[in-house]
Amino acid sequence: MILMLSEMSVESQIFYSVLLFSWIVYTWEAYLASRQRKIYRTTTHVPAELGNIMDAETFEKSRLYQLDKSTFSFWSGLYSEAEGTLILLLGGIPFLWNIAEQMLYRAGFSAEYEIIHSLVFLLLATLFSAFTGLPWSLYNTFVIEERHGFNQQTLGFFFKDAVKKFLVTQCILLPVASLLLYIIKMGGDYFFIYAWLFTLVVSLVLVTIYADYIAPLFDKFTPLPEGDLKESIENMAKSIDFPLTKVYVVEGSKRSSHSNAYFYGFFKNKRIVLFDTLLEDYSPLNKEGTEDTSGNENTELKAKVKNLNKKQGCNNQEVLAVLGHELGHWKLGHTVKNIVISQVNSFLCFFLFAVLIGRKELFAAFGFYNTQPTLIGLMIIFQFIFSPYNEVLSFCLTVLSRRFEFQADAFARNLGKAKDLYSALIKLNKDNLGFPVSDWVFSMWHYSHPPLLERLQALKVDKQN
Repeated sequence: MILMLSEMSVESQIFYSVLLFSWIVYTWEAYLASRQRKIYRTTTHVPAELGNIMDAETFEKSRLYQLDKSTFSFWSGLYSEAEGTLILLLGGIPFLWNIAEQMLYRAGFSAEYEIIHSLVFLLLATLFSAFTGLPWSLYNTFVIEERHGFNQQTLGFFFKDAVKKFLVTQCILLPVASLLLYIIKMGGDYFFIYAWLFTLVVSLVLVTIYADYIAPLFDKFTPLPEGDLKESIENMAKSIDFPLTKVYVVEGSKRSSHSNAYFYGFFKNKRIVLFDTLLEDYSPLNKEGTEDTSGNENTELKAKVKNLNKKQGCNNQEVLAVLGHELGHWKLGHTVKNIVISQVNSFLCFFLFAVLIGRKELFAAFGFYNTQPTLIGLMIIFQFIFSPYNEVLSFCLTVLSRRFEFQADAFARNLGKAKDLYSALIKLNKDNLGFPVSDWVFSMWHYSHPPLLERLQALKVDKQN
């Protein structure tokens, strides 16, 4: 293979090297997934060390759920890789660029309107991606998630949500892309600095406005009612100087019974968001005895939970322990460190883009012989040329993330929450049907959070005290 590449033109060497590396990565990922699927298939009984953590029924449910997810991931991954390969081999990118050009000509625009041309191309590309991904998303939601009791969406809700997501994405993507392309084209020799600063500002703005203006378009956010839980959260935040301003509960149960919690905001304006499925006292999945005021959807939702034969969420002390972990990320500077790493990486990538954008052979390798559009250059360099670097960086960030998770657990432990965090992790693993047995190579490469047993072992000594 190496000898064959050496005999090709530079353009062909670039093209087939990109294609070869893509399949190497896919093969590696498929190999890792096959190791983990073997674990799912063969580990049919609760290991001795898990006897006090997980009952046999939940263990079997989680095994079957993860096996279904892994099998689905194999086929969807294979399709995605085959689709990407065919797009490259058949010249799909220049083909779509030409379609966008023809649409512009019919609208009365000439070839010099490159930014408008690029926006039409982006719109067509995202439409293509949405339609080809739709069958996979439907199967995942209404077959796999439905089969295992997690899906709470109706078909109408799903399509309404998908259309809304597409429109919101376009409303953000197209203006940002047009401004970025303008900066790159007009920024002179130091355009990469201006482009980096622009993306930095955009990312900070999006993080700031997401929970207040974007997320409420999809889910209902309500302030956490006054009571013991809110008072305890505020006291804990005050004890570590976390500048908490508001606590919200998001109605995640309309979409899925999976649970989560996060915080957002900058400087002195921090806010905490709790999924209703995380809260034992608020989750509608537990309120089977209350009057049904929301029609058939709520009745069906309760029936699914009843079939699962479990109580959803954590009690107040366990919620506080989970938040102690999350606030540990802030107190220990993990959020700032992640932002710094992200921005250093972004600056480096824009700098290298500035070095490479003038290489015509990069464009020719992907079918652009007579023109070098800036947007296509961004796609080629960031998505294809940087792919080996991106794989290495992703692995390093995964390792760092696991280290941060252990540190955040230790922070919650030092707040005196070891016992409650221990029980919360078990409950959350059960609620989300996480399988607690992992292949070590798969875990090392993929898990941004440490395996459950490792986290419990780190908390166990303090729990027993």
